[in-house]
Amino acid sequence: MEAKVIWHTGMRFVGLGPSGHGVIMDASPDVGGEDSGPRPTELLLFALGGCTGMDAVSILKKMRTPPRKFEVLVSAEREPKHPKAVRKVHLTYRAEGVPEENLKKAAQLSQERYCSVSHSLSAKLSFSVEALP
Repeated sequence: MEAKVIWHTGMRFVGLGPSGHGVIMDASPDVGGEDSGPRPTELLLFALGGCTGMDAVSILKKMRTPPRKFEVLVSAEREPKHPKAVRKVHLTYRAEGVPEENLKKAAQLSQERYCSVSHSLSAKLSFSVEALP
């Protein structure tokens, strides 16, 4: 897999991947950006939530308990000093219309077996589930 990141102006970059879709990244004005897109570390958390979320929804569908609504809340702790690495991440899987035991199993399978983003990070990962009626 290959990706390309192209600088446009200021601190604005566009990332392009094999899918052909682009993602704008930018910094805040206090460091020379225009605040026109998410920060790279935000995209890292989006990628983690998207990867494990896709796994979980797919697993829940295979269990014949597809969610009516589904979201992954991603909470991260970063080091206070540069490089300000993400050291801890907690994922909360929240689904509506899914038995709690199925949601927990789907989250667990994603984290232990399927999510390539989770397995690519050195941060300590934890998760919890919230099954809503």
